[in-house]
Parts: sequence; C-alpha cells; structure tokens
Amino acid sequence: MGERFRIVEVGPRDGLQNEAVAVPAATRIAFIEKLIAAGLTSIEAGSFVSPKWVPQMAGTAEVLKAFKGRAGLSLPVLVPNEKGLDAALAAGAREIAIFGAASETFSQKNINCSIAESLERFKPVAERALAAGLKVRGYVTCVLGCPYEGRISPGKVADVAARLFELGCYEISLGDTIGAGTPLAAREMLKASAGCVPLPRLAVHFHDTYGQAVANIYACLEEGVRVADSSAGGLGGCPYAKGASGNVATEDVVYLLDGLGFETGVERDAVIEASRYIFDALGKTQIPAAERTKMKKG
Repeated sequence: MGERFRIVEVGPRDGLQNEAVAVPAATRIAFIEKLIAAGLTSIEAGSFVSPKWVPQMAGTAEVLKAFKGRAGLSLPVLVPNEKGLDAALAAGAREIAIFGAASETFSQKNINCSIAESLERFKPVAERALAAGLKVRGYVTCVLGCPYEGRISPGKVADVAARLFELGCYEISLGDTIGAGTPLAAREMLKASAGCVPLPRLAVHFHDTYGQAVANIYACLEEGVRVADSSAGGLGGCPYAKGASGNVATEDVVYLLDGLGFETGVERDAVIEASRYIFDALGKTQIPAAERTKMKKG
C-alpha cells in the first residue's frame, strides 16, 4: 500500500461555473454520483452565489440535499458572504469554502474590495460556520500570476494563506488561477506559504494554460504536498482571467499518482466515464485529454 494522496474534485463547481451552457441540477447530481463511483470522496458540490452572477450554480441546494446523510463524503460549497452561508446551512451543508486573492487588482475586479476587506467579510462567515459545526476550506487565488499585475510574490500568497488559516480554515488551497506557474515558481510559492501554514494543511490547485499543471503538482509533491484539486476532463477556467484554460484533469493527476505508487482510491477509467458524461451534457465534441491518451494506446 502506497502513501495516501487526496484528490479534491472541483469539476461540479469550479469546472462548470464558467461554461456557457447551464447544467440542470439533476445532471450535476448524476455527474457527482459518477465521480463518487470513481472513488472520489472530496467533491465541490456548488456555490451559494447570486444566480444573477453565476447562473450555472443555481440549484446548489437541490444538489446538496440529494446527498444528505451520505456517509464518507466531503461536499464543500463556495460561499461569498453571510447570505450565502445562510443558504448553505439551510441546505444542510457540512463544509463551506471561502477565498482570498493574492492580487489586490484581481480582488477589486472580482469582488469589488481589497484583499484585507474581503478577509474581514469572511471573518463572521467562518466564525458562524465553525460554531455550527461546519468545516471551512480556504482558497487563495492568483498565487503564481495575475492577469492584471503579472507575477505575484510568494510573500503575498503566504500572507493571505496565513490569514485564512487564522480564520479557522482546516486546509488552504493555493490556486494558480491563470495557469502561469512553472515548477520552480510553484516550489518557491509553496515554501513561502509553508512558513506560515503547516504543510499538511496546504493543497495545490493548478490550471493547465501552458501545459505545466502536472509538472507543478509533481514539484509540490516532492516538497511534501499530499492534496491537490483537479477537475474531471479538465473543465474550468476563469471569467476574470482572459485566455485561462481549464483546471488540470483529474484523469491526468490520477495517472501521475498511480505511476508514483501513491494511493488515491480513485479509478482513472471511471473518472474518464464521468468526464465523457459531463462533456456530452455540455454538448462538447472535444475528447478529454486523458481519453485521447487512452485511444492512442489502443
């Protein structure tokens, strides 16, 4: 039995929220069921943001309720404020996610406030969630680059990660929102954050704009990271980062980890089936990268 590595599947939320086609709650529920069948137990289920801004996430309460009482699952939902928390609590959420940007300009463009103001907004959200017995996961965006500011210093990332940790987040996911990172930069960023937050509490989240996501995960894995976010089929992107491609594909991450002898509990072929299902639902004709690789081998 190899060392354990946890994959956090973000396809049903981060992967779908920027798609032009809104996927009905019933389809998202079926997608999550397929991901669970593949062995994934940590899956972003959706977000409680205004349907006006993110119509793709309408019906998140219905999605959550479909898995009520299901043991052994972690289904975090993104909440932007206390109103979102109220909706999450009403839907029976057991875990929420909050976020902060490492770029001041990105924070202003994204949520119309400074980094410090955003973290102050999340303070009562985290306090109430923890008091209600919920787990809180934190995200830091633009950790390796910003569409407005360019390269972000590792120190800025570490500062935001430390603040989220102080708010009570059990885990901080470090996100390369525009996929600008390379392995060396990823290592430096991770080391800086690990100086403020215990390494076992850090996860990585890479986008594959320049085809560096798997290499970046490997670099961070060598530094001791044992949690990574990924999206089935490589779905994703960022509406505030022009040209940013999708998240690293879960299939590719599983392939890497299987080859290194890590234990994930995830069946790659079953993830490919889930990817194919959601691609069909979105009307996408392209084949997920992992499926193309499988075809070449055949």
